[in-house]
Amino acid sequence: MQPVTPEDLIIRPTAPLLIVDVDEVLAHFMAGFERYIARRGFEMRIDRFALFQNLYRPGETEHLDFETGKALFDSFFQDGADDLEPVIGAADALASLSTGAGVVILTNAPAHALESRTGWLSRHGFDYPMILNSGLKGPTIAAMAARTTGASAFIDDLLPNLESSAETAPGVARFQIIADHRLRPFAPTAPDRHDLHEDWATLGPALGTLVGSV
Repeated sequence: MQPVTPEDLIIRPTAPLLIVDVDEVLAHFMAGFERYIARRGFEMRIDRFALFQNLYRPGETEHLDFETGKALFDSFFQDGADDLEPVIGAADALASLSTGAGVVILTNAPAHALESRTGWLSRHGFDYPMILNSGLKGPTIAAMAARTTGASAFIDDLLPNLESSAETAPGVARFQIIADHRLRPFAPTAPDRHDLHEDWATLGPALGTLVGSV
């Protein structure tokens, strides 16, 4: 698969559109990152909805500083990003939905993750156009959704991105899923504003109802 820019993305002007995040939506990011840092002598203790603040040196009670955590994150996307398990049911659900809807992958992975991210998506059955985004996703979602008269939906794990979409693209339906069960108790959610799901067994049919693909 090849990454695209929002300007080069082909969107069918009357078809439904699904805009889908990767980490903790299609891929078990936290579990893969945990394995990666363990090989480098660190450990993950999930006691909050965070990334670097869940990383520790063994035996220490203070989490890693931001600079060390960021360095591990950056190196992961160079050396370890292939070691991610796909979320059960996601590939099959999107394959079914894509028969009637356009699917776009919208990820905030760093720029140097381009090769590893596109390779992972292709290998695990997510061979859809991918956009590397930076910052809150609402403006990019609004620009894409404006190009079709069909129903549009956005799926992400992070509440700030869902709120950003609600603000800039209120007509786009919003769905939240947090694949890592350890994170769910700590994750900020707003089920009154963004439809909340634990897995694709319920998310897939909900999206199908929206876009009329099942």
